[in-house]
Amino acid sequence: MNEHDLLAAARNGDEDAFARLITPYRAELAAHCYGMLGSRHDAEDALQEALVRAWRGLARFEGRSSLRSWLYTIATNASLRAIERRPKRILPIDYGPASVDPHGAPDEPLVESVWIEPYPDDNLAVADELAAPDARYELRESVELAFVAALQHLPARQRAVLILRDVLGFSGEEVANSLDTSTDAVYSALQRAHKNIDERLPDRSQQATLRSLGDERLQELVEQFVDAWEQADIEALAATLAEDALFTMPPLPTWYRGRDTILAFLSERPLSGKLRWRVLPTRANGQPAFGQYLFDEEADAYLPHGIVVLTLKGDRIGEMTIFRDPRGFARFALPERIEDRP
Repeated sequence: MNEHDLLAAARNGDEDAFARLITPYRAELAAHCYGMLGSRHDAEDALQEALVRAWRGLARFEGRSSLRSWLYTIATNASLRAIERRPKRILPIDYGPASVDPHGAPDEPLVESVWIEPYPDDNLAVADELAAPDARYELRESVELAFVAALQHLPARQRAVLILRDVLGFSGEEVANSLDTSTDAVYSALQRAHKNIDERLPDRSQQATLRSLGDERLQELVEQFVDAWEQADIEALAATLAEDALFTMPPLPTWYRGRDTILAFLSERPLSGKLRWRVLPTRANGQPAFGQYLFDEEADAYLPHGIVVLTLKGDRIGEMTIFRDPRGFARFALPERIEDRP
């Protein structure tokens, strides 16, 4: 059945036809909600709300726009409602100043989560050609940590306009229809969004950095990082870090700036040699990432500890973000435990 047939069947109450109708768009809609909200969990909630509204409102879809555009309108407005109900998501570097004492204990995690969450690359299984040729940003650029963090500083409607126009490539008229406003208002909001976001974005995206680095050098860096962390080899890890590197650990608000400060903290705590680690490569936010496992004596196995996302600066690690929340490892195609084998 083609889309027209599925649409007709879904309008007649066929839930299976509706599921098949929306399947091609589900992953890109989820990524869109994540860009709006900065949280995978919030994005899933917004997407579910949007799909329920789409199912209930399918009889009112008249086909004056594409089905994709119509679904994006519903998902965008579901995300805007979610933004009204909760504080914006941030990274620790936007929460407070860097810690100057790597020898002290980090602050306790915040009770209410306000942190941006990592996003599995498997959810980006959408061809970039779905966006219009004049889209300003690539799909994978739009979920990079720096980009998502910058988006969260925009007012909600500016955020929506920038994503719909510059990431997805919808026309000004389509964006205006989605947000029930005028094209003049859209381009005015887009201009303000560009000014705000350009001040926060690095000069080079991670996608550009990865292309210039090449697969072979990236693989070397990944292997260096894995070996250094598992062997608690501070000198080897130092060789992978940029001099002005950043180290964050959400949900802990404490973070560190500078290679020497980071290494001092690591050598006294996670890489002191008292803990046993396993690290498995994966991908998140269009960037190199790792599942981090800590040995548990009682379980006699390595259990999930966090997702590490690396932001590269040239051929060095410019930022290391350890999301210390082991929930959802399966979403990154990572096992829930690693047996203790030699």
